[in-house]
Parts: sequence; structure tokens; C-alpha cells
Amino acid sequence: MSEKNVAADQLRLMIERVERLEEEKKGIGDDIKDVYLEAKATGYDPKIMKTIVRLRKMQPHDRQEMEAILQTYLAALGME
Repeated sequence: MSEKNVAADQLRLMIERVERLEEEKKGIGDDIKDVYLEAKATGYDPKIMKTIVRLRKMQPHDRQEMEAILQTYLAALGME
């Protein structure tokens, strides 16, 4: 088999792999939407839940720094 055929086969396999992963990603995205819809139907606020998920991904130090800056800005705007 020539190098050209090997390269084309590798490329095709990688593209097929990406396509499968994209489908899985779409499925996971749909599952996440379903969870937020269920939460909303139960009375929870999906927007706040998304914020909590984002905050939980952060390192504690980064989260504390962000919260401190937010408090400083709120105080400066008289919103506290």
C-alpha cells in the first residue's frame, strides 16, 4: 500500500472518530438540557445551577479572588 493510501486511511479514520465524538457530545448536551428542564419543573433555577456548576469547576483560590473582586465592585456601585 502506498504512503498516500495510508495517509488517506488515517485521515478518514480520524474524521470518522471526530464524527462519532460529535454525536456523543450532542447526546450529552441533550442529557444536560433534560436535567436542567427537570430541575426547572421541580422549582429550581437552572441559571443559578449553571453558575454553581461553573463555580465548582474553579480552584478555591480563584473563586475567592473572583468573589472578593465582585464584592468590591458591588460596594463601589452602592449595590451592597
